[in-house]
Amino acid sequence: MSNTSRHVKTTDSRRDFLKSTALLGAGGLAALSIERSAHAAGEGIIKVGLIGCGGRGSGAALNAMNAGADVRLVAMGDLFAERVENSYARLKQQKPDQVDVPADRRFAGFDAYQKVIEAGVDVVLIAAASHFHPRHLEAAIAAGKHVFCEKPHAIDVPGLKIAMAAAEVARQKKLSLVSGLCWRYDPGVREAMKRVHDGQIGTIIAIQENYLTNPYVLRRRQPEWTELQYQMQNWYHFNWLSGDQTAQQLIHSLDKASWALGDVPPVKAWGMGGRQVCVDPEYGDQFDHHAVVFEYANGVRVFAYCRAIPGCFNDTSDTILGTKGRAVLPSRPRIEGQNAWKYDGPKQSMYDVEHLELFAGIRSGNPINNSNYMFTSTMLAIMAQMVCYTGQEITWQKAMESTLDFSLPRYDWDIEPPIRPSPDGRYAAPLPGITKFV
Repeated sequence: MSNTSRHVKTTDSRRDFLKSTALLGAGGLAALSIERSAHAAGEGIIKVGLIGCGGRGSGAALNAMNAGADVRLVAMGDLFAERVENSYARLKQQKPDQVDVPADRRFAGFDAYQKVIEAGVDVVLIAAASHFHPRHLEAAIAAGKHVFCEKPHAIDVPGLKIAMAAAEVARQKKLSLVSGLCWRYDPGVREAMKRVHDGQIGTIIAIQENYLTNPYVLRRRQPEWTELQYQMQNWYHFNWLSGDQTAQQLIHSLDKASWALGDVPPVKAWGMGGRQVCVDPEYGDQFDHHAVVFEYANGVRVFAYCRAIPGCFNDTSDTILGTKGRAVLPSRPRIEGQNAWKYDGPKQSMYDVEHLELFAGIRSGNPINNSNYMFTSTMLAIMAQMVCYTGQEITWQKAMESTLDFSLPRYDWDIEPPIRPSPDGRYAAPLPGITKFV
């Protein structure tokens, strides 16, 4: 959708979508590995490899180890060696008996993910720059590994095809695949959604989603960095690496709206957005505000707002409006109206819960596969970016026909990134009404 973007043809149903996507190689449905079949019976140590050693990846590794004393972190990888070493030091201090990652199992570079997968692990945690999630997921599933994959699961439709083909192979191989769409694992939100689905607020008529916050961590350019190194270090703020705020933050809100509506796709969407305040070079080429309206076949509209500007009102909330009341999430989940209710159950970390359930499924031989909603929610985030960048109303089917592809022909430190700064050091952002959807 950017002026320099390339644009894959898909259909609007998950079944046809998967049919249109080539599955992984001929070995994709091979028998369970010796390591994995041993752990399915609940015996021995479950070996974990981490791909992406930033804050979220380190957090995921800690959550995984919180899932049981039988979980061991045995391999780590990232593009940058210093991130691996810093993460290793922190995790070793926090979980000294569960972190066993000698120097020869700490990897850096563009091939680090493959080395982690090949290091004798049973489970792979994927939390690298979002650009790489589809290929990392594909490789891990092809190698017969259980996977936790952070959101978003792709930032363009071709990448989503890769991710969902891998998810289907995971299902056939009986491998667990847990999504980083973490609110699906929050006990209070789960209970509220159950009540919404049971009709406690009546028929849903509209949903408002707010994700209004401060800008995410910024990494300023260092003199010794090349342009590619800078963009990889500051990846969150470059669209070709992150998919903008719609894929990084608003996706959580869109996922909850989709959950409430039964994970059916909308008919169409339109939106607006731009870059008003966050224009300095460290903000890359992203928008600092988005507003999107999704229209569903049953007449429901989802109004979704995202903003990342310093000094503004902040709010992260979901308001599901029904004919008998409304549900308010995620903090202190409650229902207001005819059937008033407030969650007063146990408070558990949703990040811990998703890993508790992941590893329980591995031990019991009853794998979890979250692909039933990973696909729809990720596509909602991609579609939100499309309508804001182009300024056009776009149907779900048309969005699924996008051939925008952020992947590069090859990856190495000598390549030129797809976007370069202008003479003043700033990066050009998409222009609604000018940027075209192809």
